[in-house]
Amino acid sequence: MTIAECLTYNNGKAMNAKDFVWPTVLACSKVLFDLEGATTTYTSVEGGQDYYDGKVPYVSGLRLIDDYTFSVTIAAEKLPYYYDLGYAAFTAFDIAYWLGEGYELKDDGEGCYIAGDFTAEAIKAQMEYARFNAGPDRVSAGPYNLVEFDKAALQATLTINPNYVGNFEGQKPSIEKIVIVKAEDATWADAIKTGSMNFYDTITDGAHINTALDIIEEGGFDYVQFDRPGYGMVNFACDFGPTQFVNVRQAIAKLLDRVEFANTFCLGWGGVVNGPYGTAMWQYKEAEEWLNENLDAYAYNPEEAVALLVEDGWIYNADGSDWTEGNIRHKKVTAEEAGTYAHNITLADGTILMPLIVEWSSSEANPVSDLLKVMLAESDATKAAGLQINQNVMTFTELLNFYYRDSSQGDKYAIPTYGMFNLATNFSSAVYDMSYEWTDDPDLVALGYNLNHLFDDVLDWLSMEMVYGVSPEEPETYLILWQKYMQRWNELMPQLPLYSNVYITMYPDWLEGYEQDSYWGFDKAILYATVAE
Repeated sequence: MTIAECLTYNNGKAMNAKDFVWPTVLACSKVLFDLEGATTTYTSVEGGQDYYDGKVPYVSGLRLIDDYTFSVTIAAEKLPYYYDLGYAAFTAFDIAYWLGEGYELKDDGEGCYIAGDFTAEAIKAQMEYARFNAGPDRVSAGPYNLVEFDKAALQATLTINPNYVGNFEGQKPSIEKIVIVKAEDATWADAIKTGSMNFYDTITDGAHINTALDIIEEGGFDYVQFDRPGYGMVNFACDFGPTQFVNVRQAIAKLLDRVEFANTFCLGWGGVVNGPYGTAMWQYKEAEEWLNENLDAYAYNPEEAVALLVEDGWIYNADGSDWTEGNIRHKKVTAEEAGTYAHNITLADGTILMPLIVEWSSSEANPVSDLLKVMLAESDATKAAGLQINQNVMTFTELLNFYYRDSSQGDKYAIPTYGMFNLATNFSSAVYDMSYEWTDDPDLVALGYNLNHLFDDVLDWLSMEMVYGVSPEEPETYLILWQKYMQRWNELMPQLPLYSNVYITMYPDWLEGYEQDSYWGFDKAILYATVAE
């Protein structure tokens, strides 16, 4: 790859090939693991594994050719790869700003390495400073400079970077100043009406969309509409408590009227999906009919939910007698299945009974949580089925700590505690790569992969094969594997998909040329927008 010789950072400092290469050396190193945790970059670059393992002090697949040219060689086992163009993604970062003075990328003829005291301990403080610094010495290279950040108000101020030479089309921004604030559910509409806010990016809640359209109808605003490249879901812990059993996960699906849930939450701006996809994805558009015919929609059916539970052995009361109506169901489990689940009961004869109690980690001030509480956790159908779901309300940060089982934030988070979490996800680019998401490699799981802790050889193989077994010239083959992946996922139900929304973004009608879609977000669209004369 050869970069243009006219590129500079926002402070005028010239870029060269080294600026694009050293971040990948960092990503291939144990240093990044010590700082941030999970990374698999080293598995994709030739020589990355040997560098990561400390066998050699350089990455042989990264080479400096001259001041403006470098090369990357991909590890043979990582090809073919359906999204192989992603291997060509390199971004410039100023090494002195991020690591500190005294560091330099070098290539002595065998591969690239970072010279200097390159350890996590040595660079941690500088990287933390560089990451969160909003002062005038912040070094960046995008179309805008971050000139102020008010942490208390969650407000960022951006101004045009005069040294920005343009995006891939040479497009530069024309709007001089942008102030970004966090929209609050209770106040955003008043903020729009009073003029303290004049742009609302990606409105997701159906009620909020309707409110926005009412404001737009009064005049002064316009909007763009686009499908969501993602979905909302309930995530299950598949190695712990009742949710480790597929019949329980399927039963929970049948105890929630997801069609009614989606209609209530989205208010017509979205609907149910039956797998890990969003309606904006090309795969969904190509395979919509197939998905409707081949995936189980888990239609609301409390009777079938009970049948699934009975089939799975949830047929006892707490004393070991046959289950009777009005009680929580229990199942005889092995010591391994019992694990650390706190509600287990051990009878006098040593029999371990697991009660059908699911601890739910629920984020605070969340309308999805509120709806799940009413329609699932506290519903008559759930209670009649002998299932108890306990809602545990917490901050979203704490929810994620439990979900990631992140011991770095406290020992309690490493212990499996909750069987379900309500979350959502977006695929911010067109890359749909689930490889490693279902790995049974204990090292990768420890790094944060396979967060559902579902270990299934078929799902793991399909997730790898649909990207690493197909070239970009084989979209039909990719789609067939994608469909098989969806079908297996749908059978195992590691998540309960709830909805995929339609989004809108509202903006002032004096903003011209603003075009946004599912994958072309605000950060890209704003470069083309202008203020009307």
